[in-house]
Amino acid sequence: MPFPYIDGKRGAEPPKEPVALPTAQRAAQAAPAGYLADERLVDAINVALLLSQPLLLTGEPGTGKTQLAHWLAWKLGYGKPLVFNTKSGSTARDLFYTFDTMRRFHVAQTNDKLGSTDNVDYLSYNALGLAILNSRMRKDVEAVLPRGFEHNGPRRAVVLIDEIDKAPRDFPNDLLHEIDAMAFRVAEVRNIEVTAGDDKRPVLVLTSNSERNLPDAFLRRCVFYNIPFPTTTRLVDIVHARLPTFKDGARALLDDALKFFIEQRDAGMRKPPSTAELLNWLQAMVSHGANPAAPLKDSADAVRRSLSTLAKTQDDAAELAARLDAHITARQPG
Repeated sequence: MPFPYIDGKRGAEPPKEPVALPTAQRAAQAAPAGYLADERLVDAINVALLLSQPLLLTGEPGTGKTQLAHWLAWKLGYGKPLVFNTKSGSTARDLFYTFDTMRRFHVAQTNDKLGSTDNVDYLSYNALGLAILNSRMRKDVEAVLPRGFEHNGPRRAVVLIDEIDKAPRDFPNDLLHEIDAMAFRVAEVRNIEVTAGDDKRPVLVLTSNSERNLPDAFLRRCVFYNIPFPTTTRLVDIVHARLPTFKDGARALLDDALKFFIEQRDAGMRKPPSTAELLNWLQAMVSHGANPAAPLKDSADAVRRSLSTLAKTQDDAAELAARLDAHITARQPG
């Protein structure tokens, strides 16, 4: 069934067969090979690699902070990064491992014959813990590996700690020693310390949306870079890299859409649209039938139907629709 997949008509019969929706294109659009890192970002990455320090990235949402870690892991030949998605209740230990206290308690209380009596079997390792374990030979870390653990070392990995500013204030401070030493202790298993191999220390990438300030002591241990919002020229390059539809040289729709997009960001929207939302808008417009070789006014209906990809609040949606009408009208002939 062609796009759009549903209509608002009343009384219509449902389809006899389920509608086949398209395969999500998000994975393709986020493919590491299409990521464009500016020269200053590359410089910051190389300094972080040289000094074996974490790379801390800031910048408004949608500027590619998270995707940078995936690109870096791909660029270094390490596969996919190990990801820790920070939560409001995250603790420093969570970055390394979790211990199933309830299951261990249940086994102890019920004398479950099938349950292990060894604390190590109730451990689950998380991003940085996995990276440190896999940086060593298996024999070096055997004492803290639960039964069935798949050890993939020795190898180096990129670890992404995403949105670290979401965590409680003490979270970064509690990691100072662990990040410096690239080591952690397993309190439930005789407080054994596991340290990364010197030649396989994980590459650490941290992102922050600057929702709260990070402690100075933590910042001093990082290489910092703020990813700026792309210039118009850079946006064109990103669109060409991510959306094949616009690679053939047809520029009228893209040029006009970029002009309108940047005007709206400069106009002070409550939630300014990001690069990711620009890509979604362009994709939605073309799917609605917009001609890549013609300006917005020639596909006004398709453009209006796609505006929901840009506006994220009721006020922004109303203002955006009015500004689009003004933008199109101002470019009508005569």
